[in-house]
This record gives sequence, structure tokens and C-alpha cells, in this order.
Amino acid sequence: MRLLTTGLLPLACAAALGLTTLSAHAAQPAPKVPGSDAIASKTLANGLKIVVWPDHDIPNASYYTFYKVGSRNEYPGITGLAHYFEHMMFNGTSRRAPGEFDRIMEAAGGSNNASTSNDLTIYTDWFPTSALETIFDLEGDRMANLAFDPKVVESERGVVYSERRSSVDNDNFGTLMEQMQATAFTAHPYQFPTIGWPSDIEGWKIDDLKKFFKTYYAPNNAVLVITGDVEPAQVFALADKYLAPLPRQPAPAPVTTVEPEQQGERRIVVERADAQSPIIAYAFHSGMGAGSKDYPTLELLATILSQGQSSRLNQRLVEREQAAVQAGAFAEAGFDPGLLWIYAMLPPGGELAKAEALLDDELAKLARDGVTADELAKARNLKASSFWRGMATINGKARALGTYEVFQGDYRKLFDAPAAYDAVAAADVQALAKKILRIQNRTTGLLKPVATAPSADNKEGAQ
Repeated sequence: MRLLTTGLLPLACAAALGLTTLSAHAAQPAPKVPGSDAIASKTLANGLKIVVWPDHDIPNASYYTFYKVGSRNEYPGITGLAHYFEHMMFNGTSRRAPGEFDRIMEAAGGSNNASTSNDLTIYTDWFPTSALETIFDLEGDRMANLAFDPKVVESERGVVYSERRSSVDNDNFGTLMEQMQATAFTAHPYQFPTIGWPSDIEGWKIDDLKKFFKTYYAPNNAVLVITGDVEPAQVFALADKYLAPLPRQPAPAPVTTVEPEQQGERRIVVERADAQSPIIAYAFHSGMGAGSKDYPTLELLATILSQGQSSRLNQRLVEREQAAVQAGAFAEAGFDPGLLWIYAMLPPGGELAKAEALLDDELAKLARDGVTADELAKARNLKASSFWRGMATINGKARALGTYEVFQGDYRKLFDAPAAYDAVAAADVQALAKKILRIQNRTTGLLKPVATAPSADNKEGAQ
């Protein structure tokens, strides 16, 4: 099973890579990232953008393909198709049988994975540099010649159903988040679950799959990033051989829907008989996407609230009040304005009303009083540390470069990230908190464990 990215938590992980832009404040230049001068890029005639970052520390390479397609590009009737292709892309082409992709890659010493979010589908390969041409051959083949065998289509439909049961239907937090996202967005396609609605999963037709593949799995809708023990000239030569012949397709229809401003709190209650512990979550409209100049401020706000044992939410709800066993916050990073999520996991029998009152008080205090210099410094240090950890591996470099290229249109903006965090002032964090953390701007979700009524047999047995 490939890695499912639901479009919420993993996007917070993207933010941890330093997905940000420079704010208006002055900042000191960041230390130069070693080896970044060697990065080279090329755009093929068919529109495929290729970015190469040589790193010769070990004889391995990473090959990341970022397709600009996710649940954001779906509509009622075909929800879940982007995630479905995450599976189908490993199930054979006109040249290769199902399973052959993995067998060839593994024989060459490689491994792979894939993930789907609201905005992107990402395919990742890791392999010895000696297998570079083999990987180009495999990836070019499935971009051009994906097979749609009816038996395989039905088999993978069942796999997706099973994945939905484990990640949503049988996961209390997953269920709550899905319902909240569908409530928070009334117009924008971010309302759709990445894994798809059950009735849509049942209804996909092969013609739907073929149309979706031709539209979105085109070279002009993708970015390729290769990092590791390679040279740009070597990569570009292989790209000319295996990828340049693939035809450009008409550009996908743009997503133009703008979510209307929320006019008041929306509340939902999810009752689960199989739940043992209550959950409360808030989803605030952030008003910004990943390319916003204010996105670093949003990241730091979420970090101050939730990252580390000394964070505000952990100290208040977990340590002092013992009203929750876990509390956190994360911001979505996408093409369009997303959500700032805040949540608390309660112990069995925990009081939802108490947790809500504590959350409200802590958020109001932040908006009213702002953040301390120490809190801001800690948050900046945490973001900087995360950035440099990402720069320490070829995998982290590939993901970060591709993330910046697709969301901000220029991978070079990655290297402005540390300075962007330093440029955020305490007043910026407070102003954003006042703007976003309003009850009129949030969707509140409560997950309540409920007891099931005893069956007739059990009632009779108890008499």
C-alpha cells in the first residue's frame, strides 16, 4: 500500500520544510546552503520542468515527480480519482505487466512511494545512481503508457475502499476532520476528501480514468526534481531520451472558485459508538495559500501554539489543566487559502465543554496580549532547525525544491526561508491571530463517544 496523504496533516509537514516567502520586514541573509550553487534547471519543449541538485556524498539519488493534481481538481462524481491514480500508476503499462515496475526497481536496488493531497500527487523513487537510466525508462513509460485493464481497475477500487475504511471510517480523528472540511468549505473543492466519497469510488468508469489521466498526468502539468550523485548534463540527456518525446496536453482547466467569507461559527457533532475518547477541533479559515507573503507568520503562529512540550496548548490543556492528553495546531499549505487547525485529544470520559473553554481562553489571550519575545525566538529556532534538517539529505532537498517550485513558481525561493522567519515580528503574529482566531471564522467539530443500545438478545439475557 502506498502512503496516503489526506490533505491535512501531511501539508503541515510540507510547512515544516520551510514552505514560505519573505515578509515585508528586514531580515539578515541566511547562511548559504552548501552545494546550492550547483543546482541546474531545464524546461523541455513539452513543458516538463526539471530541477537537478548534485550531491555526491553517497552514490544514491532521489527522483521526485510532482503532478499538480489533487482533490482540488475534482468535482462531485469523480472525487478520489487523484488518490486512485496513486495506486494505478504502479499497475502496469502497455509495455509492462502489473507489478513489473516494482520488480525492476527493486532488482536495481531502488524503492518507491507515492502520496496524494488536496493539491498534489507526488511519486518518489530512491535508488543507487547506477540505476538512473532504468528509473527514467520506468517513469517515462508510466507517464506515457499507463494501462487500464478492467480487472486491475476493479481490484484497485477494492484496495481504495479498504484504505478508506482504515484511514477514515475506522479512524475517529480522520472521520471528524473529513466532516469538518466538508463543512468549513461550502464552495471550494477543498471540501472534498482526498480519498473520495464512497459513492464516487463505486461509480468511477474507465472513461473517467482515461480522461483524468490524459489531462493531469501530462509533462506540462508536472515538475521533476532529481537530487543526489548525478550531474545535470547526465540528467538532461536522459530526460531528452525518455521524457522529451511525450506529448504536451492542453492545460487543465484552472480552479477559479473562491471560498466566500464565513459569516458565523459552524458546529458539527460526530457520534461514534466505537470511540473511547472525545476530540475537539477548530478549523479557522487562514485566508492565505502557500505563496502568501504572510505565510511565515501563520507557520510561526501554529508553532507557538503547539510545537514542543513548552508550547501554549500543551502547557495549558495537557500539563496544567490535564483536560487533554494531546493538543496541537497545524496550517495547511496549498495553492488556495486553506485552514488553520487546532485540536485537543481528551482522555476517556474527558469533558468537551471544559476543553473548549480552555481553548477559547488561550486563543483569546494570544490575540489580546500577543506573544513574548522568547516564544517568538523559540518558534524561529524550531523552523530554522527543521529547514536545515531538510537540507541534510537528498530526499529532503528533493521534496523542498519541488514544493517551492510548484507552489511558488521558483525553487530558489526555498533559500529565503530562514530569513523569512527572522523577519516576522511579534506584532505580526498578534495581528494575524486577531484576524484569524475569531469564532465567526471557525468550524467547530466535536467527536463524542456514545453507548450503543443493547440488542434484544442482550436485553433478554439480562432479565
